[in-house]
Amino acid sequence: MNVDLFDFDLPREFIATRPAQPRDAARLLHVGAALADRSVRDLPSCLNKGDLLVSNDTKVIPAQLTGRLRAGKIDITLIEAVNGSEWKAFARPAKKLSPGDQIIFADGFTAEMLARGEGGEVSLRFDLAGDALMAALATHGRMPLPPYIKREAGADRQDDQDYQTLFASRPGAVAAPTAGLHFTPALLQGLADAGVLRTLVTLHVGAGTFLPVTAADTEAHKMHAEWGEISPQTADLVNSTRAAGGRIVAVGSTSTRLLEAATGEDGIVRPYRGRTDIFITPGYRFRAVDLMMTNFHLPRSTLFMLVSAFAGRERMLAAYEHAKRQNYRFYSYGDACLLEPAP
Repeated sequence: MNVDLFDFDLPREFIATRPAQPRDAARLLHVGAALADRSVRDLPSCLNKGDLLVSNDTKVIPAQLTGRLRAGKIDITLIEAVNGSEWKAFARPAKKLSPGDQIIFADGFTAEMLARGEGGEVSLRFDLAGDALMAALATHGRMPLPPYIKREAGADRQDDQDYQTLFASRPGAVAAPTAGLHFTPALLQGLADAGVLRTLVTLHVGAGTFLPVTAADTEAHKMHAEWGEISPQTADLVNSTRAAGGRIVAVGSTSTRLLEAATGEDGIVRPYRGRTDIFITPGYRFRAVDLMMTNFHLPRSTLFMLVSAFAGRERMLAAYEHAKRQNYRFYSYGDACLLEPAP
């Protein structure tokens, strides 16, 4: 499909730079046969007893680093783990790096540049691995805020809390599954009181989620792969919920993509552990997800293509125009949508 079909205008004043406080005070645009302006706190009343809410429990790591290379400075944003000590990363300026170069982040914390790819991407091998590397990142790294959230000095201490979901428990993401940012203990209690079931999946969100689609046609776009896992228990719960007439409510594009990657043509969700580069565009037939809660996404992005596939492109463009007229807040720290599938 022509990527221009997923373009729309969004003035910068609509981009949220801090989340709503408390988190469930964010607005919720219910996109169904009609549009309804609600609050995230209304979510329990939008769902049915026996529905299953599926959230992503990935935890964002402090993936942005500044290191020294000879007399210069190198900014690094980790993208994806290759193994315990090797990572793919974006480097700026990448052209200063050659294979074998040592980047010094702190005493006892360095990385060797192994290879350079396209678009500023490099492969690094750290001198630390596993828990030791995570500890060094916690000390010397910064939260990897998306590029449209401008901070003069980068992410601050408040972002350390704000850019992490209530569900976060498994470190590995370099971007937050932002639909999950809206949940609070009070909201989870409200969902439980309404008889809504909950379960967790893991998809370690990569920095590729922010990359624009530069190809003219969606067929030419290559998705970055991300690692995910659905346990046997969660797969069984999804399948039994649907068999009992409950709906699967995916929290965010990450949960949606992973569920769909794990579902066969027969509609059965199977345990999953591995990488997925599933790219969902209009024409895709959803097999696992019945409702989707998600934030407002960038124009020409794979995420806006996904929600257009789920709820209909024309309906989503109309919903976004409504959201602008009603002063909704967009992107990672912004408001949310609850999407019903296209008829």
